[in-house]
Amino acid sequence: MRAVVLSGPGRCAVEEVPAPTAVPGEVVVDVERVGVCGTDVELFTGELSYLETGHSSYPLRPGHEWCGRVTAVGDGVDPAWLGRRVTGDTMLGDRVCRRCRRGQQHVCEDRQEVGIRGDRPGALAEQLAVPAESLHELPDSVDPVLGALVEPGGNAWRAAQAAAVASGDRALVIGPGTIGLLTAMFLRARGAEVHLLGVTPASLDFARGLGFADAWTRDTLPDLPFDAVVDASTAPGSPALALDLVEPAGRVVCIGIAGTPSTIDTRTLLLKDVTAVGVLSASPGLAPTIAAYRTGAVDPRPLVCATVGLAEVGAVLAGGRPRGSGAGPKVHVDPRLPA
Repeated sequence: MRAVVLSGPGRCAVEEVPAPTAVPGEVVVDVERVGVCGTDVELFTGELSYLETGHSSYPLRPGHEWCGRVTAVGDGVDPAWLGRRVTGDTMLGDRVCRRCRRGQQHVCEDRQEVGIRGDRPGALAEQLAVPAESLHELPDSVDPVLGALVEPGGNAWRAAQAAAVASGDRALVIGPGTIGLLTAMFLRARGAEVHLLGVTPASLDFARGLGFADAWTRDTLPDLPFDAVVDASTAPGSPALALDLVEPAGRVVCIGIAGTPSTIDTRTLLLKDVTAVGVLSASPGLAPTIAAYRTGAVDPRPLVCATVGLAEVGAVLAGGRPRGSGAGPKVHVDPRLPA
C-alpha cells in the first residue's frame, strides 16, 4: 500500500509499504480522510520535542486526524466492527499503569500516539491498524470531512469545557487557527459571547466569515471583562497575556504550545484568583464532539480549505497552499485519490 514516510527533517516521500494486518485486539481501517496538523509539520521540520526525547524517531509515518471504514478485525475483536465507519483515539496507553486504570491513558508515560510517538504508524496511508478499544463509530450524518475533524474537535471541546462558560458569559480565544476556531465554535454553542484575538487580517476576516464578528488584533481589542481566556496560539507570551486579560476569578485555558518556554507571574494568578487549565489531548472529548457534529450544534467543515492526495502531502508540510484552496486553515488528505 502507499503511505507517507518521513525519513528525516525535510524529507517526505510516498512509499510502498507492507499493508497492515489485524493482530489480536486490533482492526484494519481503509482510510477515507486525514487532516494535516501542526504536529505533523513539526515532525517534518524536526522541531517536535519528542524527537529530542526519543519518544519519536525517523523513519516515521504521520497522520492522527483520521476517519475510515473497518475492513478487517483481529482475534478477540467483535466482528460487528466490520464495515463500520470510525475514527479513533490518538493516545494509546499501556492499559496497566495507574493512569490508564484511572481512565487517563492520554497521559500514560508509556503511551503510543498514532502517527507521532512510539513507532505507531499513522493514517497518512491507504490503510491503518489501531486497537479496537480506541475506536469511535461515526453516524451517517458525520461525513468524511467531519470525521477527520473529530480529533482536533475533541481538543477544542475539552478547551471549551475547561473554560466553564455559561450562557451570556464572555470568552476570548487567542489564536484563530484550527484549534482556536473550533474552540470558539464550541464556546458559542454553549451560549457564550465569543471574541477572537489574532494577528493577520486574513485569519481575522475568515473568522468573521464564520460569524465571529468580534475578531480583533492586539491594538484593536476592546477593554472588556473576559470571564475566560483560551490560549490557542503558539506565541510564548500568550499565556501571560491571557492571565492579564482574564477577569478576577476567571479561567485561563492553555491548549496552544510554543516552541520555547512560556512564563507567567504566579503572583497575578494568585491575586486574581484565576483557575488555569492545560489541555493535552482529545481523548475525553471525542464522543461529545461526534455528538455535536451529528446534531449540527457545531459544523467545522468550512475550516477545510482543500483536499489533496498523498503525493501532495510533502508540499503541504513544507508550508505550501494547494492550488485553488479556500481561506480555511486546514488541509485534508484523501489517500484514495490517484497519484
